[in-house]
Amino acid sequence: MSSVKVFRRMLLVVFAGLLLPVAMRAQMLPQPAPVPAKLLAKNVFLSNAGADSGLFPSPFSGGPSRAYDYLYAALKRDGAYVLVDDPAKADLVFEIRVTAPSGPQNPSKVSGASDPLPMARLVVYDRPTHYVLWADTQSVDVALLQKTHDANFDRALDRLLSDLKSVATPNP
Repeated sequence: MSSVKVFRRMLLVVFAGLLLPVAMRAQMLPQPAPVPAKLLAKNVFLSNAGADSGLFPSPFSGGPSRAYDYLYAALKRDGAYVLVDDPAKADLVFEIRVTAPSGPQNPSKVSGASDPLPMARLVVYDRPTHYVLWADTQSVDVALLQKTHDANFDRALDRLLSDLKSVATPNP
């Protein structure tokens, strides 16, 4: 056998050895769990859980209700939900909160720690039972300029809404 053929066979064996574990791992991934049917409800009360201190007016413009105001306008514009002004009239309660978690001041990526970023968290409750049906948290990316901080804040909220829409939209 020529040395080229031997080399090709060796490469094939090496690649097969590398790809087999990846293929097996892909087969072992769990199927997506069912989404609670209640997430398809239409009447929603938006609850403002506020924001941690130290976020407004710097690094973000506005005040502690900025995330609430943004989500309220976006949900109204989208029309997928009917926003009600009384939680008793709602099927679901969407709770929005902005946090500024404390953490290490001298991050060590080697040990898995880094300075935490501000986060927006949306929790969806079943109003009658008060059980959490779904929750999502999005970090607000770092920026140097005020307008970039604000744009990153809005993008984090948009990601929350996009994630919510992806789980609350029934599959055909």
